[in-house]
Amino acid sequence: GGFAGYGIYPEYADYYAFHVFFDTQAAKDECEREIEKHFDIVNLSKIPTRQHPRITDEPMIWRYFVAPLPTKLAASQLDESEIVARFVIRINHTLDGAYIFSSGKNMGVFKANGFPEDVGEYYMLENYEAYSWTCHGRYPTNTPGWWGGAHPFALLDYTIVHNGEISSYDANRRYIEMYGYKCNLLTDTEGITYIIDFLNRKQKLCLEDIAKIIAAPFWSEIDSDKYSESERQKLKYFRNVFSSLLITGPFSIILGFDGGLMALNDRLKLRSMVAAEKGDMVYLASEECAIRAICPVVDRIWSPRGGEPIIVKLNEKK
Repeated sequence: GGFAGYGIYPEYADYYAFHVFFDTQAAKDECEREIEKHFDIVNLSKIPTRQHPRITDEPMIWRYFVAPLPTKLAASQLDESEIVARFVIRINHTLDGAYIFSSGKNMGVFKANGFPEDVGEYYMLENYEAYSWTCHGRYPTNTPGWWGGAHPFALLDYTIVHNGEISSYDANRRYIEMYGYKCNLLTDTEGITYIIDFLNRKQKLCLEDIAKIIAAPFWSEIDSDKYSESERQKLKYFRNVFSSLLITGPFSIILGFDGGLMALNDRLKLRSMVAAEKGDMVYLASEECAIRAICPVVDRIWSPRGGEPIIVKLNEKK
């Protein structure tokens, strides 16, 4: 299980927060040497936890608030988000015993091999406040259950929680790894996070268009009278250029990003997705009972169509 909170580090809002699992002291020492080569570390500490009878075999869990060194920015001619993304991917791919599982600004992921309620108690989440939270309880069906494999998956400010099965994983992975990403965390959900980062941050596509790529309409639907000619041309372009980023199989996902959330399920709606509103709060879940457990009486509740994104932004509902 795991959680991602946005807005939890206001005192360090201008810095990237690395949350890192370490299996050994040697891995920690080596990772810290690598961090110091590329970043100014303004604060580092163990992430506070409390002992929990059902959370066992925990790694060392540390956090680092960092900023890319100006010399590295100047030498690389890359923006700081690209420097951070490349560093995180390189560490996770090459340094055994170290895994940077959270790397955004003013946000953090807290995850473990355990039930979500136990994970929340273990990380003492009652001490944090956020403008949005995502949560996931995962029962691994065909991949190992381990600390790094728990949801949410994150890169920079993007986090993904996912319910379902990605049958297009190999095609998605082969495509995304051509652009420097490395999928080695033993789960298909990791690839979704990188796809979102690639399309939104690198390709500058809006979330509505990203939904049209990863949950693309069928060709027969594109050719119908449902769309205008300009919309048809746009959808055909997406399907041709980003064909390998079409995610097939049953899925529902919730994307967290700086300032908002997006919920999306597969175009056939083979997995459930429910949304609700109460005042200025928005709730998204795979099951209505999850929403009712938090907010028993809501103003409005509905289920989006397959492939129809729900995008919610801070102080702005769509």
